[in-house]
Amino acid sequence: MTPQQLAEATAKTMYEADACSRALGIEIGEVRPGYARLHMDVRPGFLNGHAICHGGLMFTLADSAFAFARNSHNISTVAAGCSIEFLRPVQRGDRLTAEAIEQTLSDRTSIYDIRVTNREGETVAMFRGKSAQIKDNVIPV
Repeated sequence: MTPQQLAEATAKTMYEADACSRALGIEIGEVRPGYARLHMDVRPGFLNGHAICHGGLMFTLADSAFAFARNSHNISTVAAGCSIEFLRPVQRGDRLTAEAIEQTLSDRTSIYDIRVTNREGETVAMFRGKSAQIKDNVIPV
């Protein structure tokens, strides 16, 4: 399997098992080694008391992109820590895109930056995640 085929196969396997992402309507736009781009539409049930998208849902989208990117090498990894900065409000009906890009990859840990943008391409949040390798692979090799 090529690295691209492996990235696509791991994404397919993970998405099928990811009830949360599927329930929120998160869609995979693109996955390649060390990279993932996901999309999510802001539904009425995603709004907080200020009638804007709940930050926890933007976090979940970014965290999901982080998961698909960091597992794209077929090395099982989990989040070891992360942070997010919310930069602008997101309205009902908007379409969010989270783009995860690998910054460093080592034997045990890696760091990814995830930019969340709205339909107009404006950055609405920035997320940085650090991952830790665990045993096994996402799919058998």
